Order: sequence, then C-alpha cells, then structure tokens
Amino acid sequence: MTRSKAILAVASALALGFAAGIAVGQMKAPTENKGLSADKLRSLDLSEEIDSVKGRPLRMRKIMLLPGGVIGLHSHKDRPTVSYFLQGEVIYHEEGKPPRVVKAGEGIAEGKDTTHWAENRQGVAAVWIAVDIPKEP
Repeated sequence: MTRSKAILAVASALALGFAAGIAVGQMKAPTENKGLSADKLRSLDLSEEIDSVKGRPLRMRKIMLLPGGVIGLHSHKDRPTVSYFLQGEVIYHEEGKPPRVVKAGEGIAEGKDTTHWAENRQGVAAVWIAVDIPKEP
C-alpha cells in the first residue's frame, strides 16, 4: 500500500468513527466475551480441607523438576494444592496408590489425605504451575 493510500485509509476510518458519534479512544466497552475460552483444569473443595483461610496466602508458583530430580515424601495436610503440567512428565507416587505418570497438559489435585513423592526420569525438565494455600511461616 502506498503512503497516500494508507493516509486515506486512516482518514476514512476516523471519519467513520466520528460519523458514528464515537471519538477515537472512546469506544464503548464490550459487554460480551469474544474469542475467549476458559477450561476448568482442576479444583479442590476447601470446606473440609482447612478450618480457616485467615492469614493464608493464595500462592501460584512455577515449579521445575530437572531430569533425575526428586521431590521428597510430603503431605498436603493443611496445604491443599492444584497443579497443571506445562512441560515434561513426572512419576507421581501417592501413598496407597500405584505410581502414575503425570504429563504436560494434565492436572492433579492434592488435599489433606494426599501424601506423595515424585521423580523425573526423563531427559527434559518437568515444569508445572502449582497453586496452593500454605500456612504463613
């Protein structure tokens, strides 16, 4: 497009905006969504998990477990967590259940009855987003 055609196109757009009674930068705010999607990945009902959320932050972290890395055995009593895996995979060892592989695109929910450990046996780092409500130190 030549420079003069570009200038004409902008001028025409401005004229249309003024003709419609809308000044540039003063568009009416939309009231409906367009092109939006929100997928519920995982959730955990907190009503039976913790007595109170007073003094507890809602925390979101990006976690990375390097190849050969391990997360030691721990409990989620008083620290419910939901996670969504972005990259790689881990072998998830939950107490009382057989080990399972959790891969990118999958989520897990860990409540008060969850005691587990995890390991990364792959050649690529496992990366996930974890959201929890920990006790303040």
